[in-house]
Amino acid sequence: MVEKKVTAKKAPAKTTAKKVAAATSSLKVSVYDVKGKEVRQLDLPENVFAAPINRTLVHQVVTSMEGNARTNVAHTKDRSEVRGGGKKPWKQKGTGRARHGSRRSPIWAGGGITFGPRNDRDFSKRINKKMRARALAAVLSSKMKDGQILFVDTFDFSEPKTKEAKAVLLGLSKVKGFESLADRKNNAALIALGDTNSNTKKSFSNMGNVLVTESRNLNPVDVLNYRFVVIANPESTIEALVARMK
Repeated sequence: MVEKKVTAKKAPAKTTAKKVAAATSSLKVSVYDVKGKEVRQLDLPENVFAAPINRTLVHQVVTSMEGNARTNVAHTKDRSEVRGGGKKPWKQKGTGRARHGSRRSPIWAGGGITFGPRNDRDFSKRINKKMRARALAAVLSSKMKDGQILFVDTFDFSEPKTKEAKAVLLGLSKVKGFESLADRKNNAALIALGDTNSNTKKSFSNMGNVLVTESRNLNPVDVLNYRFVVIANPESTIEALVARMK
């Protein structure tokens, strides 16, 4: 009688230490005060600031967002909408001229427009949350790779003051790599706040080269439109970003 060998099935492998380390690994960055002095170090999650840069996904999300925000204004009338054309211009035969049935024809002056812009065209596209979150992580990672993200401890404005806001930008421009932050005329910085701060928002509102938003409203279009990204209250901002990636 032939004995059969019985081999025990291997139990499913548990998550390896290497995978755990990859999931929890982080980046070390400096956090500065409003005068441009380093105050502490901060750990950044790699799934937000060192994510794979999928340019195809970013392009798809950005064009979809721009299409969703697009307002159709240009509108031309086709031959069914222009005025006139109730009577045949001349009889069908015997005149020696070409046959015409209506003055509304696109080949007539004052007639309808062929293939003109219409305000009923829909440019909107659906974007799911995961696509939007991964595109945001990709553009933030690209900015991080290029050294264009600055982490600031906090903005402390007791009242709205444009003068103080300019002084803050001047102080932050002392940080290496951000020298053009104070004198860049267009699209200088996108400032992301951890939570609502009306004094900070109003202080920068008169400066056309700066946009202030909350971390929950960060999106790939705004991040790409501005040269630098300044993240205030980084702990709460990063916490909100990590929650969006889930």
